[in-house]
Amino acid sequence: MNILVIGSGGREHAFVWSLSRSKQNPKIFCAPGNPGIAALAECIDIQPSDGEALVRFAKEKSIDITLVGPEMPLAEGLVDLFKVNHLPIFGPTKAAALLESSKIHSKEFCDRHHIPQANYKIFDNALEAKESLSRKSYPLVIKANGLAFGKGVSICQNEAEAILAIDKMLVEKCFGEAGCRIVIEEFLKGEEASFIAVVDGKHVLPLSSARDYKRLLNGDKGPNTGGMGSISPATIIHGDLYEKVMERIMIPAVRGMAAEGAPFVGFLYAGLMIENGDPHLLEFNVRMGDPEAQVILPRLKTDLVSIIEAALAGRLGDMLLSWETKISACVVMASGGYPEEYETGFPIQGLEELSDISGVLAFHSGTKKNGTHILTAGGRVLGITGLGNDLQAALDCAYEAVSKISWEGCQYRTDIGRNQK
Repeated sequence: MNILVIGSGGREHAFVWSLSRSKQNPKIFCAPGNPGIAALAECIDIQPSDGEALVRFAKEKSIDITLVGPEMPLAEGLVDLFKVNHLPIFGPTKAAALLESSKIHSKEFCDRHHIPQANYKIFDNALEAKESLSRKSYPLVIKANGLAFGKGVSICQNEAEAILAIDKMLVEKCFGEAGCRIVIEEFLKGEEASFIAVVDGKHVLPLSSARDYKRLLNGDKGPNTGGMGSISPATIIHGDLYEKVMERIMIPAVRGMAAEGAPFVGFLYAGLMIENGDPHLLEFNVRMGDPEAQVILPRLKTDLVSIIEAALAGRLGDMLLSWETKISACVVMASGGYPEEYETGFPIQGLEELSDISGVLAFHSGTKKNGTHILTAGGRVLGITGLGNDLQAALDCAYEAVSKISWEGCQYRTDIGRNQK
């Protein structure tokens, strides 16, 4: 069996790691991959945006399954292109990917299907958006409509901050076309959780829950990022709440997509806010989370290849998943200056020492190789995952490994998982 993974980050490294453990012993390719992935798969110098080249490669290598990691190629219609060429691919079509690629589409979709979410208003005019602020309570949330790589959300504590966010998106065009329309919505209070499921167009097969830590600094302060760490499972998702998430959010979404002519196949990710035992949707993503993949997949005992095969065949209703009882925690190590401007190309020290630590996995996100040296090559550089019999043991494992690694300007949070009940 030949499998192609598309992407180059920590999520894709976690995919390749999980696929490499399959009893089906697949030959794995990754486009374009990274130095960590290269130890497990053959990396191909094709960018995720080059759909035609990916199609040619899939045909040449008789690829049996293509698995798409990042959101941008999904939003641009890569799945549609593969389907036209009769190539098996796991991920949503361009129409289905609108759940993530357009916040406005997603908000209106949730209204139509009675999925609980924050109250909101849509604006494309900066003056009108600012005039609405005097009637708002704070904090409030301002979101760019389109994809902004995890950075298009501003949590504003007062009117001055809200004006700055509006100007950044609608006047300065910092996010380009993605920020030409914005959503201003109420700030939901509670505890966040990530609920990710495999979907085959009809059936919803939930993965283990996780919690993502989006803010850059300790105490959930600072700007939003692509994610600075994660734990799995999320202690808040259990029992009645699990059923509420399925019945109020996941199942209505999948049924609604099918009813509207865009059946969803792929990983459906619901970012949730839990308050007083009730879930509200913060946003949908149409791919596996990053860094959630780095804590969920190491706990998955069921063969990932078999899961994807069942999803592509519409047989997820017959699947039962098996999980490690161990807890996992991931700490993201990032470049200095991230998520704003940062420098790359710094040698990473200490990776070779991780082999001495039991239960640790190092997932490469933004790295490159220069001779025998591994260098930084992105904002988020490494995701260090630890596994343990309880959360504290998992955190101890992850942070012991983090303490061994360094490069100029390296930054990371020291409180991942510390505020769990």
